[in-house]
Amino acid sequence: MKKIKIALILLLAIMVQQQLYAQGKKPNIILIVVDDMGYSDLGSYGSEIHTPNLDRLAAQGLRLKEFYNNAICAPTRSSILTGQDQHKAGIGYFDVDLGLPAYQGYLNRESVTLAEVLKQDGYSTLMSGKWHVGNDSLGWPNQRGFDKFFGIIGGAANYFNTSYMPLGGGKYPVIIEENNKRWHKPDDSYYMTDEIGDHAVKYLDEQSKSDKPFFLYLTFNAPHWPLQALPEDIAKYKGRYNIGWDSLRKERIKKQVELGIRDPSQTIALRDAEVPNWDNLTYDEQQLWKSKMEVYAAMVDRMDQNVGKVLEELKKIKKDDNTLIVFISDNGAPAEDVAHGKVHAARNLGPVGTSGSFESQGKNWSFVSNSPLRSFKGALYEGGMSSPLIAWFPGKIKPNTIATGTAHLVDLAPTFYDLAGAKYPAVYNGHKINPLIGKSLTGLFFKGEPINRDKPLFWELWGNRAMREGKWKLVSAFPTNQWELYDLDVDRGETTNLAAKYPDVVKKLSLEYLTWVNENNVVLDFNLIKPKSAVDIKIGQ
Repeated sequence: MKKIKIALILLLAIMVQQQLYAQGKKPNIILIVVDDMGYSDLGSYGSEIHTPNLDRLAAQGLRLKEFYNNAICAPTRSSILTGQDQHKAGIGYFDVDLGLPAYQGYLNRESVTLAEVLKQDGYSTLMSGKWHVGNDSLGWPNQRGFDKFFGIIGGAANYFNTSYMPLGGGKYPVIIEENNKRWHKPDDSYYMTDEIGDHAVKYLDEQSKSDKPFFLYLTFNAPHWPLQALPEDIAKYKGRYNIGWDSLRKERIKKQVELGIRDPSQTIALRDAEVPNWDNLTYDEQQLWKSKMEVYAAMVDRMDQNVGKVLEELKKIKKDDNTLIVFISDNGAPAEDVAHGKVHAARNLGPVGTSGSFESQGKNWSFVSNSPLRSFKGALYEGGMSSPLIAWFPGKIKPNTIATGTAHLVDLAPTFYDLAGAKYPAVYNGHKINPLIGKSLTGLFFKGEPINRDKPLFWELWGNRAMREGKWKLVSAFPTNQWELYDLDVDRGETTNLAAKYPDVVKKLSLEYLTWVNENNVVLDFNLIKPKSAVDIKIGQ
């Protein structure tokens, strides 16, 4: 009799849970991540690029002026997926194993993923796009909590074919999988951004037959190099970039003030010393650089079109009124100039943007993409680690809200768990789980409440160091390793180093930084662990 009662109670609990799902009590969650897109590359953040779908989400939702990432792909994705500092998750450097737990190059088992936690709470867990937190198949998406997955396991891929990536004098294979099976289509028969969007739509359609809520992790590879786009998208931007990067940057910064994204009293980053004056280029040089930006804009445009497909599907399956959508970029636009190495010169290339080409945006245009911020992907100045954040939830988030933040990747997991009512485990599959370190953003999103953070934000990447506490930002660039101090309330462009003026502030913050270093097994002397790799990723300063 006792067993029958227990069985009836369990059955009743399941029925109640299913009824709650059917009534929409548990919200759906979509997290959209793009790759290497700068702070100003959306229309709602100052761009001339056509991004109507994301701009609509911004107009109907919230934009943050300050949202921090980890300045490069794999470390960022480790914090997104786990809510942990990248070192705690095992990806302190990149997806390369340096022989230390904090730098092992893949997600450890002491950090649970968003999919693992939400799946345990009754969610369908879907992913389409780029993984990049470990190449070993034991740690692929389907093995880390995702019910369905399509996408790129590593860091990059050609957009028209599944062939290798020619990096650093070597040939790096591109692994594209769908639910643990190798995916391949004939070369030039597809475009990767469309495939990622189409698979997301397919998974949503299939999931709609269930009463369960869903979590969709939609991670576009665009606009990461190589610059490759569809001809009809490139055609939209022909001639738009004849004005060059100097004039375009002024346009975007002016528009940011008009949009309310930038306070006109705030400083603007000084011109990067390595960016030449547009008017000093030869005609042929200008033609090459114009074509690069036309293709880059086309890639962002096509990404936005695929966001539109997902929004249409959401409406079609009648889930649009109970879904939170968050959009971010994994880091700032890059300084990498991959096109001018020996491998590139030896290849038979087509025009910029075609499947035979292998070009990157380069520092010159990235300087515009990151406006009005300083530096690039890989560096811990604002241009490398600040990205847009758009949050949309009809009826919950006040339209056209612009907030300061200051928020970070580690805040996403607590936000989603808070919204879902999901229990974060202390132990998972026999492993003691690292506690969450971020703060839920639900108060900020829904009520306009400030984020009350009891600890500063900290970063270490490739020997670069930074922390943010209140208005103060402490930062140093490898290999000089000299602390610089900026007051971001007035100097978001990081133009005036106040370290000499406020030595006591530098001392206080640097001691806090050392405490964080010890707690997270961070290696301070980067020379001791710097890998010898065929891939030479230039760190933008």
